[in-house]
Amino acid sequence: MANRSKTRRPAASSAASPKAARKRAIERSAKGRLDHGPAVAVIDIGSNSIRLVIYEGLTRAPTPIFNEKVLAGLGREVQTTGLLAQDAINSALAALRRFRGLCDTLKVKKIWAIATAACRDARNGAAFIKQAERICRTTISILSGKREAHLTALGVVSGIYKPDGIVGDLGGGSLELVNVHGSRVNAGITLPLGGLALQDISHRSIKKAEKFVEDTFKNLDMLHSGEGRTFYAVGGTWRALARLHMWQTGYPFHVMHNYRIPAREALEFSRLVHRVDTDTLSKIEVVNAARRPLLAYAALVMENLIRTIKPSDVVFSVMGVREGLLYELLKPSERALDPLISASADLNVLRSRSPRHGEELIAWTDAFMASSGLDETADERRLRHAACLLADIGWRAHPDYRGEQSMNIIAHGAFSAIDHPGRAYLALSIYFRHAGLSEEDLSPRLRELATARILDRARVLGAAMRVAYILTAGQGGVLPKTPMQVKRGKLTLSLPGLYGQLVAERLTSRLRQLGRLVGREVEIET
Repeated sequence: MANRSKTRRPAASSAASPKAARKRAIERSAKGRLDHGPAVAVIDIGSNSIRLVIYEGLTRAPTPIFNEKVLAGLGREVQTTGLLAQDAINSALAALRRFRGLCDTLKVKKIWAIATAACRDARNGAAFIKQAERICRTTISILSGKREAHLTALGVVSGIYKPDGIVGDLGGGSLELVNVHGSRVNAGITLPLGGLALQDISHRSIKKAEKFVEDTFKNLDMLHSGEGRTFYAVGGTWRALARLHMWQTGYPFHVMHNYRIPAREALEFSRLVHRVDTDTLSKIEVVNAARRPLLAYAALVMENLIRTIKPSDVVFSVMGVREGLLYELLKPSERALDPLISASADLNVLRSRSPRHGEELIAWTDAFMASSGLDETADERRLRHAACLLADIGWRAHPDYRGEQSMNIIAHGAFSAIDHPGRAYLALSIYFRHAGLSEEDLSPRLRELATARILDRARVLGAAMRVAYILTAGQGGVLPKTPMQVKRGKLTLSLPGLYGQLVAERLTSRLRQLGRLVGREVEIET
């Protein structure tokens, strides 16, 4: 036994050291995450749900690495009893224990915790928060209604490009409303019109709820400032309503953020949902069963808001109070960054052969577009820059599927500050860059989102990228020395010095393709 022991110990020791070294090396070399500093977390104790979101870091385009919610229903009896129900408290505390354990497991050091309407309105809210703080081992801020409205508006500012309208956040206990214009946020108001609150006040009578909602919206002057502008809908039950609308109308793109419905259509759909038995609605199975009882109340509030505000359209935002809190924590210089460009730059670093090439492609296509005679708005220029950063993210895929894979990653990626037609432009540009300029194999569902102009500009950019990548093999340092511009009426590619050796039929053919799209003869200067 002694001899066996002696032979095992050195072997175990020698095996453990290389294994530990490999583990450390893997952690150091992992490229699936970017170094945005330590991970951060937000625990959001709402009137209906308790949610934990852990983010990769505190950045302008924060990426969740873990997201979980529990529908505890803390606010379901607060309006009539003044108390958080004990079973809801138990459910919430159990969820918080798990959330704290998850943060410990992931070694999250910085946790922000907030609580909203149910906890600020209930007589036993403060006692519950004390218990919750002991479990979470952090301070929990009970947000006032105005503070909640402000953070929700900042969430929309952080995730919608140049918002202009009224933001409404419908939770379980309250509705917050605030006026936004760009990055300017006015003072907001809070109303007891959350789904659970309405259900409680009306004793589950939709007729009584109708009267209460109508009376509440009377004489709210701030709502009239939203006429002809956008209404931004935030909150889980409104997202469920939008999801139901998506499936009933056969909308081709199941990304919730920035989903847009014309106001008249949103009004008619809301009226339908609030007046019929929810379980009889077509496609109701796409809505979480726990949220279905609140759909009618959410639709009732939406219907009355649209009638009162008279907005042009309704846009749904998945970014709200949590993202607003993180946005507020950023330095002013970081808040000024464009989150779409930031997220695209991150993906460029994670997936491209040469991130430098993506950056150089921006300047190279800037010069081409400026000389081409094609008009381009500031918003289109912004989207083109994002597309340049995303142009090579599919290079590891099989050559036959690079276009399709890139298109899917971009169309369904976690980007903010971009609408659905904008996503279509990005995805189509990179698809054309890989798959060629034909629409034959293009997804008809994505094609539905693109206007004729979007399709044309995506094809032009894709064709320009096809020239760039056959010229550079995807490596940095070449494009700044080989400009492509319209000169003397011709689309001219300059290949000075040794770059003249790169001339070949494939390069010439792709340049001619682009020339046909912009109506120019082509020339290569060597």
